[in-house]
Amino acid sequence: MTDLFNLAMLVCAAIGAMGLGVFAAYGIFRIGFALMRPRTATSVTVKTQPEAAL
Repeated sequence: MTDLFNLAMLVCAAIGAMGLGVFAAYGIFRIGFALMRPRTATSVTVKTQPEAAL
């Protein structure tokens, strides 16, 4: 019974460590991509001219 309990604890610890690693990587990538995002002080508006289809 003790060996089964130790195996269950080991499996749960491994799954928890992988989950924590995934969340840590997600946070690091979110911060990195947020830092790479270009900052614009003013919004750029695109002026379009309508054209007639031929």
